[in-house]
Amino acid sequence: MTEMNAETADMVKSGFLAAVPFARTLGVTFTDLDYGHAVMRLPDNADHHNHVGGPHAGAMFTLAESASGAIVIGTFGDQLERAVPLAVSAEIRYLKLAMGDVTADAKLGRDRDEIVAELDKGERPEFPVEIELRTDDGTVTGRMTVVWTLRPNKK
Repeated sequence: MTEMNAETADMVKSGFLAAVPFARTLGVTFTDLDYGHAVMRLPDNADHHNHVGGPHAGAMFTLAESASGAIVIGTFGDQLERAVPLAVSAEIRYLKLAMGDVTADAKLGRDRDEIVAELDKGERPEFPVEIELRTDDGTVTGRMTVVWTLRPNKK
C-alpha cells in the first residue's frame, strides 16, 4: 500500500477526534499517521495524574487504544461501508512509571490485503495492533495489544 496522502491523513485525524470525545477530553493528538502505523501523544496534565504523579493507567490505556483505532480507521477506511470495526480484546503491560508526556506508537500486526481477502470471503477477520508506550526520553513504559475485527454489515 502506498503512503497515505496529507488530505486523507487530515480527514482521518479530524474524523477520529470528532468520533472519540474521550480522546479529545484527554488532549490526545496525532504525531504521525500512515497506513498500518499511528503515533499519538498524551500531554502531561495534572488533572489526569495517578497517586504517584504520572499519567493515570486509564489515560495511557485510552492513548494506546486510540492509536490502534486510528490505524483501523486509516487503513480500512475504504471498507467501512461494508464492515464495522470493533475492538475484540486488549491487553496492556505497564513496565515502568511514566512521567510527563507519553507517546503511543502503534503498528498493524497483519497484512492489510490478507484481512481484506478474509472480508471478501464473508469472514469476520481478526487482527492485532501492537502499541508501544514511551516517554519523551525514549523509555518504554508499557506495551499493549488490541485485537480488532471487521464485522461484515448485515445484508
